[in-house]
Amino acid sequence: MAKAVVTVIGKDKPGIIASVANTLADHNINILDVSQTIMSDIFTMSMLVNLEKLDEEFNKLQDDLTVLGKHLNVEIHTQREEIFDAMSRV
Repeated sequence: MAKAVVTVIGKDKPGIIASVANTLADHNINILDVSQTIMSDIFTMSMLVNLEKLDEEFNKLQDDLTVLGKHLNVEIHTQREEIFDAMSRV
């Protein structure tokens, strides 16, 4: 299964989770796991997502999430799971 990790960080405000989830759904991406917290007024979220039904190129997804992040005034990063796997090998 092709997976990716989506991270979001920025000043907390209503609608961040909904906006990211809707954008992922628009690309036929299923959220497998999510962790979010607010530290003081800083919102942080990590999502593990399934890319198997991604409806277009991965770079397009990254671009769309980057644009969304700018609109929400948060940083959104998306990285394929195999990058994390490669980084953890010794």
